[in-house]
Amino acid sequence: MYGLKRFGIKPGLSTIKSMMKCLGNPQDNFACIHVAGTNGKGSIASTLASILNISGYKVGLYTSPHLIRFNERIRINNHCISDKNVVASYEAIKNVDYGARKATFFEYATAMAFYEFHRQKVDWAVIETGMGGRFDATNIIKPALSIISNISIEHKTYLGNTIAKITREKGGIIKKCSPVITGVKQKNAILLLKDIAAAKSAPLYRFGNEFRVRRSKNGIFTYFGIKNIWRSLHTKLLGDHQIDNVALVLAACEILNKNKADISLQNIKDGLAQNNWPGRLEIISTVPFILLDGAHNLIAAQNLAKFLSKNLADRKITLVIGILSDKPYSAMLRCLLPVCSRTILTRPKTDRALAPEKLYLTAKDIISDIHIIPDVGKAVKYAIKTTSPNDAICIAGSLYVVGEAKEEFESTIST
Repeated sequence: MYGLKRFGIKPGLSTIKSMMKCLGNPQDNFACIHVAGTNGKGSIASTLASILNISGYKVGLYTSPHLIRFNERIRINNHCISDKNVVASYEAIKNVDYGARKATFFEYATAMAFYEFHRQKVDWAVIETGMGGRFDATNIIKPALSIISNISIEHKTYLGNTIAKITREKGGIIKKCSPVITGVKQKNAILLLKDIAAAKSAPLYRFGNEFRVRRSKNGIFTYFGIKNIWRSLHTKLLGDHQIDNVALVLAACEILNKNKADISLQNIKDGLAQNNWPGRLEIISTVPFILLDGAHNLIAAQNLAKFLSKNLADRKITLVIGILSDKPYSAMLRCLLPVCSRTILTRPKTDRALAPEKLYLTAKDIISDIHIIPDVGKAVKYAIKTTSPNDAICIAGSLYVVGEAKEEFESTIST
């Protein structure tokens, strides 16, 4: 599987369509929901899958990337599929004749997920796009509804360098007569989504317009929905931004309840309480306080900085950070470093990662206490060894960094 990464990223649907046709189009045999967006799509997908499962449905969840093991990408009722089933689905895909072009890693992973969801007879599958939407390999499904969380500049090489271009790509998941829910805020992006939805006769529901939330104290909020008002809600996921993500999920529940699913308010509350989404404001230790957060782009970094300022203002924070080369690393560092006492610059094991020395050129103008430890595991060990029990460590900048950190913690526990 990992050898396939040499074929890179190749947007387009012809290869995945051929793969699925050879397998009898398994993706057409279960109901599904499609989730795209710049930030929050994983949290939205996992929350919706949790609620559907609590409601009595057998639910598949397809997300990316994984943190430690490939199996994390394909879940059924919130359980990663087994190694045996990973191999079986891979063998099924490998043995079909789908044309001259070699499939990419992501195309294989997507085909394996669809194959496995059909084989295990899921009732619902919640499918997260990998990148963009229009030419994303997941975009061969026929969803009951689509969700576009938000839009900002990302993956400029593949999606374009303007909000308008990126909106067209993500708006490509909208299907004929299928409702679409969005948290997009930019006026020009909203206008574009309206045009795309209108052209496809797809009802459009916007956060802040057709539905909204009102926050109270201690993370409690009220949802003012399309038809319902639901009070005294709370999500297990940390961060004020997660309430906005939940609003999109609740709007989805309202739409699904019209004629496609049976989801009670108690199911919703239980699903919110039980959902777990690793690597996103995940607390893994309290002494010292250790927080993991992918924070892989500027919006995510801003959300993390707000959380640190609000919740850890009384502690000295050590930031262990590594960032990929296609991210606005300078802006991300300028957002995060002012709320930290020191930083350890590192580099995950991917050729997309920036050298810590390049991060240093920005970091040195913001903070004085800087260490460069290129290996993530060693950087984490050093941070723990040199941090007071009363202080905090935040590991961020990329889900690759978070994944390697989690591997380090797992190996430490096992030994």
